[in-house]
Amino acid sequence: MSDTQNPTVLNGFRQAAQAGEFLITAEVAPPKGGNPKHMLDMAATLKGRVHAVNVTDGSRAVLRMSSLVASAILLQHGIEPICQMACRDRNRIGLQADLMGAHALGIHNILALTGDPVKAGDHPDAKGVFDLEAIRLLQLIRKLNQGIDANEQPLTDGALDLFVGAAVDPQCASLSGLQSRFERKLQAGAQFFQSQLITDFDRLEKFMYSVAAGCNKPILAGIFLLKSAKNAQFINKCVPGVNIPQHIIDRLAKAKHPLEEGVKIAAEQVQIAQQLCQGVHMMAVKREDLIPQILDLAGVKPVNLVLTK
Repeated sequence: MSDTQNPTVLNGFRQAAQAGEFLITAEVAPPKGGNPKHMLDMAATLKGRVHAVNVTDGSRAVLRMSSLVASAILLQHGIEPICQMACRDRNRIGLQADLMGAHALGIHNILALTGDPVKAGDHPDAKGVFDLEAIRLLQLIRKLNQGIDANEQPLTDGALDLFVGAAVDPQCASLSGLQSRFERKLQAGAQFFQSQLITDFDRLEKFMYSVAAGCNKPILAGIFLLKSAKNAQFINKCVPGVNIPQHIIDRLAKAKHPLEEGVKIAAEQVQIAQQLCQGVHMMAVKREDLIPQILDLAGVKPVNLVLTK
């Protein structure tokens, strides 16, 4: 079904990005099972507060419903998705097939990822594919948008129209490595960037002014809701490359209501990000319903979504 026939095609995220608006996205996890109710309930709380909702694709190599199917379900409920697509579980044939399917369903926002290693997840004996990685996936999507496949053969039933983004980690220890990979993703066709969770905003500022300056592509800073000191310590221990400062852990530990304190911390971080980049990517695992409260505390107004037919 083409976009002109499909009444549930949402283009608000791309239009807002190209218009230079401050972008707000949030992340939801697909269900582990066949019932999407919890995902839908969480995503429904984000309507009117975010431009689009990211649907994870086997994040941390943990089994969940297909990100493509979960994105289609969100779209059916009037919620614009960003479908994350990782290279870990599919070869280039499977990736191209899913990308064509996404376009046909009216899912146009894609986040191209390499994918977390299999050993990190709940099926450590599974075989990773990794036929491609994020940069080569970006290059592949650019070809599909031009109407050709990975083998330079024409798409006889029409080119795709995908708005593709990539991940970035401004806190990477090697600034030269960060710059090289960022530039390669730009050259491969990335139209927007969503960052890993940010704890060091000085590093984010340095990235914005020394690496991303002049790229003319929106950078969305990852903002994570910390629920307690224990939660923060767990993330420091289990999430590579993340170092939540001790003063934040102490603040959560001393708080009478740690979750409320976590909401305040996230709101403060949103306000800092507003001064540095063109958006925020909100992550509040299992408490996505608190994201509107965080945005209210940060003084972020509701967004205007565009529905095209």
